[in-house]
Amino acid sequence: MRTLSFLVLALIRASAAQGPSNAAAPCTSATPACTEWVAIDGGPARSMIYRSYPLDVRNDRVTRALVMVHGTNRNADHYFATAMSAAFLAGALDDTVVIAPHIICGQDKAEPNEVLWPCNGDSWRSGGAAPANPALSSFDFVDEILRKLAKKPTFPNMKAIVVAGHSAGGQYANRYAMSNKVHDTLGVPVSYVVANPSSYAWPDSTRAAASDDADAAGAKEGWSTENVHTKFTFAPFDASKCANYNNWPLGFEKRTTAYTAKIPDEQLRKQLVSRPTTFLLGQVDTLPLGGFDSSCQAMAQGPTRRARGEAFVKFINEKLGASHKAVIVPECGHNDRCIYTTDAVFPYIFPK
Repeated sequence: MRTLSFLVLALIRASAAQGPSNAAAPCTSATPACTEWVAIDGGPARSMIYRSYPLDVRNDRVTRALVMVHGTNRNADHYFATAMSAAFLAGALDDTVVIAPHIICGQDKAEPNEVLWPCNGDSWRSGGAAPANPALSSFDFVDEILRKLAKKPTFPNMKAIVVAGHSAGGQYANRYAMSNKVHDTLGVPVSYVVANPSSYAWPDSTRAAASDDADAAGAKEGWSTENVHTKFTFAPFDASKCANYNNWPLGFEKRTTAYTAKIPDEQLRKQLVSRPTTFLLGQVDTLPLGGFDSSCQAMAQGPTRRARGEAFVKFINEKLGASHKAVIVPECGHNDRCIYTTDAVFPYIFPK
């Protein structure tokens, strides 16, 4: 897989070098040359991004944007390489601006005015507030990126923006999709792609009963089919087994961060249903690997990542009236590069 990635990136660079000019070619490597700072709430607070084209330089060729949120290791460089590999394979390098936000937290080294977001609790994955500035949420960071992408003087031909993430980034994308304040204000359609998170923000107090496709033994063998499992029965969860199972960010209760706390539950549900979202689930992501959340709150949502995603999508479609799609990505486990460089995924991350 790593050898393939190096080969793809080499081909990307060769392709870019054949463009009309170096200035017009996409920036393709996860190096300082492909980074810039995004001021949040007017500054001086800021966070860094990798990007294939500058966000403040007019670009008539760009018609799409892909914002790819990294996983728990906060390795935005890796996710930029993944997204750029996908763009090359999809033939989308020239007309897509690819962005990988770097959301640092905890003991990460910060540059002057760079925001450190929370690692735990109401963390960066769920719109958590910056410890040094509680008025700033990690969702404000991507809000600002989307505002830049929607500016007509910079990207006059922008037709679609996609916010995507894998694993912890998938958690971010799930909660950002239902919570963000800019979706209906940009004048550009926004869609969301949620891949293999360990948990979801469940919209009510029910959960899938531990039977049929949510049975632990059966779910672990669920890798044997590329079809979406649908045999889930939903019922009230016994809170005595896990008292905090429905607290944010795994449910809607006790939201404390300013960004989400003021949004009524019913509005969150409405936005969860109405904002176009695709859920990508690795066919073989059925083992407790790659930072799998085995807390009682997460286990209440299902025994494996794949089962949790299948149950969540069935619930919001059948119980809430959504029309979201679950896509099983063949032969992929908990691996962002396998998921996002698969042909069947390209229409969702590079919409026409």
